[in-house]
Amino acid sequence: MPKRIPSWAGLMAGTLLLSACSSKRLDEEQVKTRAGDLETGRMVERLAGLAREAEQSNPFEFTGQIRTAEAMLSGSLALSERLNVLSDIAFMKNTAGDPRGALEAVRSANQLLKELPAPAAPEFLAQLRYAELTSYLRIGELENCLARHNRDCCLFPIKDGGLHTQRDGFQMAEKVILEDLKIHPDSPALRWLLTVVSMGLGKYPQGCDPNLVIAPKVFESEQPFPRFEECATELGIVVDENAGGAILDDFNNDGLLDIFLSSWSKSGQLRFFINQGGGRFQDRTREAGLIGITGGLNIAQTDYDNDGFLDVYVARGAWLDKQGLDPDSLLHNNGDGTFSDRTESSGLLSRKPNLAFVWADFNNDGWLDLFVGCESMSDTAYPAELFLNQRNGGFVECAAASRVNVTGFIRGVAAGDYDNDGWTDLYVSILGQPNLLFRNQGLATPDGRGWLFADVSQTAGVAGPLFSFPCWFWDYDNDGWQDLFVTGYARNYNPETLGELVKDMTGQPCSVEKPRLYKNNHDGTFSDVTQAAGIQHVVYAMGANFGDLDNDGFLDFYAGTGDPNLTTLIPNRMYHNDQGKRFYDVTTNGGFGHLQKGHGVAFGDFDNDGDQDILINLGGAAKGDNFLDAVFRNPGFEKKWISVALRGKQTNRAAIGTKVKVTIDESGRDRSIYRVVGPGGSFGASTLRLELGLGDASSIREVEIQWPVSKRTERFTQVAMNTRYTCVEGEGALRPDHPE
Repeated sequence: MPKRIPSWAGLMAGTLLLSACSSKRLDEEQVKTRAGDLETGRMVERLAGLAREAEQSNPFEFTGQIRTAEAMLSGSLALSERLNVLSDIAFMKNTAGDPRGALEAVRSANQLLKELPAPAAPEFLAQLRYAELTSYLRIGELENCLARHNRDCCLFPIKDGGLHTQRDGFQMAEKVILEDLKIHPDSPALRWLLTVVSMGLGKYPQGCDPNLVIAPKVFESEQPFPRFEECATELGIVVDENAGGAILDDFNNDGLLDIFLSSWSKSGQLRFFINQGGGRFQDRTREAGLIGITGGLNIAQTDYDNDGFLDVYVARGAWLDKQGLDPDSLLHNNGDGTFSDRTESSGLLSRKPNLAFVWADFNNDGWLDLFVGCESMSDTAYPAELFLNQRNGGFVECAAASRVNVTGFIRGVAAGDYDNDGWTDLYVSILGQPNLLFRNQGLATPDGRGWLFADVSQTAGVAGPLFSFPCWFWDYDNDGWQDLFVTGYARNYNPETLGELVKDMTGQPCSVEKPRLYKNNHDGTFSDVTQAAGIQHVVYAMGANFGDLDNDGFLDFYAGTGDPNLTTLIPNRMYHNDQGKRFYDVTTNGGFGHLQKGHGVAFGDFDNDGDQDILINLGGAAKGDNFLDAVFRNPGFEKKWISVALRGKQTNRAAIGTKVKVTIDESGRDRSIYRVVGPGGSFGASTLRLELGLGDASSIREVEIQWPVSKRTERFTQVAMNTRYTCVEGEGALRPDHPE
């Protein structure tokens, strides 16, 4: 009789996650669209080939594996082997997006179990039950949250338009959960899933046994907060894909923020939406020449050639080890609404699996450099790469000479001048190893081809958490010094992880790493203030970013949560910064608790009404874990604001790394608000345009801009509030903008 746990269980317990593949296919016509641009055409052909290979040989795509397993069933197999194959097929079909096919495999296995001379191993029966439950949960989501999508779908707590009208999926899931709870009454994962299912069916909390579900008080926000409405579909942003990145910025220089969205799937098309104003976006992917540019779990904007138009970098191969040796892409903005792939000619063509990268001017020459953190596993080593900009469209790799050739499973990288010495430093978040802080020494390597950094992680006190993911520098308390935030993650990725997360929600000890908020001590060291700041709970983030939700001048953050398991249905989390002293969870009141997997997050004022909105890329790693991306519109807080688009001359054109200090008169007292130009967190890219909330200011005393290359400090007085400006380095003026 079958005793082994099916092969997929070992994969779920390891660090290698499932790859995803979009339902969209590349064809010859798509490749031919770039025939006039030879370099872009070569990249399109590379990516098309990688997508075809993934369908045939990628062990986490399962297309070929399902066919092989089904062919095995037609042969002569022993009863125990037939059961094992059916169990594997059930898992693979759920992962591949065929939950009804998975149910058929489970039912066939249950019929065969009756023929066994002795009871099957409990582990095997548990795997079948898990596959059955997963199928019913996903059927409920497909038939309701996707097929009948509206702004309330999958927002936790589920209510109003989010209630399931097609009830079969969740009703059958409820039946399975209740049966399993009789055997495991204290299972936190089962109690959580029963809570979610009961909400979807409109039974929670009155129609539930309070001993079996999670109490409503667990989900209550810690502060009053207005609700942000999810509005992606009405804006024209309809992207139903897997995990990916997100950018919110102005790519055609018309003063309106546009959108880029990517998908991890090797055949998932990169999408580009132009902001037309008036609350509408238009999909301009084809017109931009991007058809066939696919894949990429993380994307971010840059202006690597200082031509005044934002370019895009696409990171590929994440989580896939040797099967993720895919090239990244540097997409040059041609300034006419189109993009061209310049990876090869720029010297950035490299084949290493990666997710994390950051653009910064490390050597202060006025041109942006690139650090790429790669993913090394137990039997592979892919050192990080540092590409110095050669100011001619090309780059030279110099990580080893610069002492930043880190080898590890890098999940996040951030750049910031933490010691205020005028040189941009580097932080690296590594899954399963101590994190690293590299101080920029302001010196070229002896051969002149690199830039020297020193590892100060231990003396600075920022090596934890051991299992981490996104990270960023920010000045959360407005004292003029960059602090550091690092999210925690799980040691293993398996169905039991959900139970650990629920333990944390309900105040029990759990094994998942908690985040770290490090306050800058102004002396090269940091203090761990996580607990004092109210973030001592698990923030299970894959993507995350920060911005000022309520225009009070203090930075808040949004965490896109989850893991590759289809049953890890937990809310994405929003935290409000209260005067730089404490963070409060406002997920429920604000309507941010989307249950689908969260990845790239971007903040920006897409409708130019003076407050920041939020874009989040939703969907999991597995092919069958797709979902529609979301946009949350800010309802407004009646606070003052100012927006400044900075343009470097000696400093890089995008002004990344430029520091801004705005001093306001608020209730008769001076208050200073500090910002640094950059895209924010390490997974998701917010606008480079500075959008600063001014709270209840009665006036702006002064705007101070510190340009890092020229070392020039410009000061402006008599600046109007609630106005958008452009400032060009050295011109000595803030020019009001008038976007259409």
